[in-house]
Amino acid sequence: MHKLALFGALALGLSSCTVTVGSNLGLAGSRGNLIADLRPDRGQGATYRVGEEVRFQLTTRTPGYVTLVALQPGGVASTLVQGVYVQAGTTVFPRPQDGVTYNVAAPRGLQRVRAIFTRVRPTTELVFSGVYTDGRWNTATTTYVQPYAAADRDVQETYLYIR
Repeated sequence: MHKLALFGALALGLSSCTVTVGSNLGLAGSRGNLIADLRPDRGQGATYRVGEEVRFQLTTRTPGYVTLVALQPGGVASTLVQGVYVQAGTTVFPRPQDGVTYNVAAPRGLQRVRAIFTRVRPTTELVFSGVYTDGRWNTATTTYVQPYAAADRDVQETYLYIR
């Protein structure tokens, strides 16, 4: 009984903790200063319920091409947009011309979204398939941006919670 009470107190205490995500750890193209901001419409770390619509605000300092990739709580990655040209300034995804909405779906948990930006048109497609760990996802992103000069690429990440 004592162990059960201790476990309950520990679980209750941990439920009030805030999870912090260290964005862009281990990425060759990150922090290039071309992406000024990336966040969900409710702000980074916001909570969305399954079925709710989410939009992403991307602010760039220069025109270029962006690919948005989402990493589901279970590790499955999906491409939201690929090689889309954006002007300098803020672009909200999905854009009206995309003809889609982004609705949050299960599984519940931490959802990460990564913006990969290049000043020049991408010459290869970014293909994600299967389940990704942090290391494998970072490796795929790094491999994709390596052909571009460091001054011509940037990678930033944001996150939200699915409840």
